[in-house]
Amino acid sequence: MLIVHVFVNVKADKVDAFKKATIQNAQSSVKELGVARFDAVQQRDDPTKFVLVEVYRTPDAPAKHKETAHYAEWRDTVAEMMAEPRTSIKYSNIFPDDCSW
Repeated sequence: MLIVHVFVNVKADKVDAFKKATIQNAQSSVKELGVARFDAVQQRDDPTKFVLVEVYRTPDAPAKHKETAHYAEWRDTVAEMMAEPRTSIKYSNIFPDDCSW
């Protein structure tokens, strides 16, 4: 398992459009065989900040995800909506065990 948290800071006037594009991407992403979860969360005290929580079943699943049409559409759509480049941190799973995802 590979868990990736992607941190996104969106321009204030683009929040709704970002949410719409991100939900569409997430709905398609969870259908990928290599994706165990794909969550999008918004910070309560600053609605311009988001975290995407991507849980992949295999180390090569993120690369396969980035080859999909829905990811390319999301990437291109939201590029100008971001106030700064997105960042990410990769994590290893400790609980629940990999079989429980």
